[in-house]
Amino acid sequence: MLSRIAESLFWIGRYIERSDGTARILDVHLQLLLEDPWVEENLACRSLLSVMGTEVDETAEVTRSDVLTILAVDRNQPASIAYSLNAARENARRAREVVNTELWEVLNTTRARMPRKVASDKVHEFFTWVRERAALAVGIVESATNRDEAYRFFTLGRSIERADMTARLLATRSLTEASGPSWTTILRSVGAYEAYLRTYRGVPSAQKAAEFLLLDRLFPRSILYSVTRAEQQLREIEPRADRFGVSDQAQRLLGQIRSELEYRPVVDLITDLPTHMDAVQKTTTAVSEAIRQRYFPTNDVAAWVGENT
Repeated sequence: MLSRIAESLFWIGRYIERSDGTARILDVHLQLLLEDPWVEENLACRSLLSVMGTEVDETAEVTRSDVLTILAVDRNQPASIAYSLNAARENARRAREVVNTELWEVLNTTRARMPRKVASDKVHEFFTWVRERAALAVGIVESATNRDEAYRFFTLGRSIERADMTARLLATRSLTEASGPSWTTILRSVGAYEAYLRTYRGVPSAQKAAEFLLLDRLFPRSILYSVTRAEQQLREIEPRADRFGVSDQAQRLLGQIRSELEYRPVVDLITDLPTHMDAVQKTTTAVSEAIRQRYFPTNDVAAWVGENT
């Protein structure tokens, strides 16, 4: 497969997952700001923007409306939903010769229907729409794409981004521990509540809910599941029979963070959750760079801020 095509497929997967993950995080936290009068809005909004990789003027008062504009509808903000949906469509255009026609139409229509402003009473409906469009795009790939290199690069991008977004969601929870969303709300935001109940059969506690989203090997949005799936895709893209360890840098980084999550006691992880989630985010960035150097060596690195992919 051409490097250009592989890179576009990788970033289609990442951008679709990023739009979905951002919508889930914003839906939870903006609803909290609306419902809880005890939350200090400026501090909560700044914390959310910081976790999402966006800096704002330190002297300005940041409101719920500002967060919605910056992270949802601003087409020039690399961390926004609108930017991600547009970037997914542009990457699909570059890889049009291998992109499924239905997927192209979904991404094209979604970009065209992306609003430039969301009314305050339509915020939840907007995030639901984003999640549904992302699910439709992924569903087309899962149901109508050969399990070849195109599928593997797409899934690799999605898996890396999903690990990153789940880490950001857990980081936002830890930053607002006193007045933040309940663990039940967090689980519902990622569609994990019913799966959690089937696993633990009880009301969510901090330790068990965090453990589920961090370490569950069966739930597809857990960080461990996503990291493991990314490792699997890398092995299938380029099967290796290394006699001494693992030579591929991306696989090595994923293996290290997987081992850190698997073998460290969950109590230790929860005690210093922001630090461990920051480590996951840094690892996903390093893995993305290692993949770029190995498979897409001609272009500059694509990142959350200032990316051109």
